[in-house]
Amino acid sequence: MTRDTSGIGAEPPVALVTGGGTGLGLAIARRFAKDGYTLVIASRSAEHLAHGSDVLRAEGGTVLTVPTDVREPAQVDALFAKVKEKFGRLDVLVNNAAGNFVARSEEMSPNAWRAVVGIVLDGTFYCCRAAFPLLRASPRPAVVNIVASYAWLAGPGTAHSAAAKAGVVSLTRSLAVEWAPHGIRVNAVAPGPVRTEGTDRQLWVSEALTESVRSGIPLGRFGTPEEIASAVSFLAGREAAYITGEVLTVDGGQWLGHGVMDLLAQAKGRERA
Repeated sequence: MTRDTSGIGAEPPVALVTGGGTGLGLAIARRFAKDGYTLVIASRSAEHLAHGSDVLRAEGGTVLTVPTDVREPAQVDALFAKVKEKFGRLDVLVNNAAGNFVARSEEMSPNAWRAVVGIVLDGTFYCCRAAFPLLRASPRPAVVNIVASYAWLAGPGTAHSAAAKAGVVSLTRSLAVEWAPHGIRVNAVAPGPVRTEGTDRQLWVSEALTESVRSGIPLGRFGTPEEIASAVSFLAGREAAYITGEVLTVDGGQWLGHGVMDLLAQAKGRERA
């Protein structure tokens, strides 16, 4: 079912997805294309942009690709200047670009820390800041940031990503209040475990680990990129017009179940003691 995009101008609305060439970002871009949006996808990788563009155009979408390293403010400013030049508008910004890998904190180099925090936290801020003038002019502007439940729990083995995502949660809520007078809604989606080519390579590095994660999800399965994309589409759309500053968790109940299991494990440990 396509999104109702009526009432936001004669021209098709425009959505920009960072990291939109592959994986979850591409699933989000495909959903917005089905909803009637013109797409802008940004990525550091020309290969990823080419792949995303081919997929979207094969499905009838209109897409602009812009090579961008979101860690670099000048490149981010150039991205939004290009959007303004090409379309003259921006209605939805999805900050999806991310970096992650498993590493013990004591073994993590400063460069590794800066790389992930730079993409996730700095990049989200730079994109929001540069998008503001275009969003303010939109009839129904929305920002959706992609975070994770370990932003408010813990991310052992991914402390850099957990810290950065926690920062994005706070940024989401702060901007929701600051930008409400301009009609700009700012929300976030916290996906649970989702299998993509990228997550299989960086996170679910063994079948034993994958099964361990799956067994901790109350619904008993990993999510799909399309399910996450639907949540992003909802928060960006008319049905969510009175929602801002919210984090929508789409994880099959994982973070709730994880908390309960932790409590049970602690209780059993005290009993044994």
